[in-house]
Amino acid sequence: MSRTPVIGITTYGRNDEGRFTLPGEYVDCVRRAAGLALLLPPGEPAPDAWLDLVDGVVLAGGGDISPECWGGSGGATIYGVSEERDRTELALAERVLARRLPSLWICRGLQVLNVLRGGTLIEHLPDVAAPRTDTDTACVEHRLPPREPVLHGVRVDAGTRLAQTLGTTDVEGVSWHHQAIERCGEGVLVVARAPDGVIEAVELEGHPELEAVQWHPELSAASDPVQQRLFDALLARAAHP
Repeated sequence: MSRTPVIGITTYGRNDEGRFTLPGEYVDCVRRAAGLALLLPPGEPAPDAWLDLVDGVVLAGGGDISPECWGGSGGATIYGVSEERDRTELALAERVLARRLPSLWICRGLQVLNVLRGGTLIEHLPDVAAPRTDTDTACVEHRLPPREPVLHGVRVDAGTRLAQTLGTTDVEGVSWHHQAIERCGEGVLVVARAPDGVIEAVELEGHPELEAVQWHPELSAASDPVQQRLFDALLARAAHP
């Protein structure tokens, strides 16, 4: 009998009560794809010990990455920073890439990937709310105030691994972020954008085992098969690395 693939999922940093938390939808998506979820809380000094136990990794969303990690200014809009989580996830991300482990990087996770590769972030999207190229059509709400998710369209580049995974180039994603990639890091390739040009997904040169999206597929995957395909594909890669 074949073993059920184990998928590690990073958790949020410690809250005010000292607890690690994670929205249950991440676990639901892994279970729906026939995987076994293992939560990875910040503070582990040896991420390789985790990776010896798992077949794939989801780097989940959550609070902002400290601007000190990527040269940001650290304005008043920054929130939810956990230096412990930053240290753990940047080290984990480096090892995931080194091992070429099947992985899915969601929202903050995509930003961790970009920061690890030397890229920068837009600190607060509402401060730069305007179409970013001549072909972009409109401003887009990426999160409703104060911090509520919103659904918007995403254009995926044809011929990309992401388009193949999703089975479409026209996606409705649940958006819940106030930051996004500003300058791509080394080898980070843009493969999807919102109608206003905000980067919504990337791939990494030489890493076909990796997918990274800025929106939150876990929030709509229970009712949207297109979003669940991201987790199904992760489990397929994990089962047959």
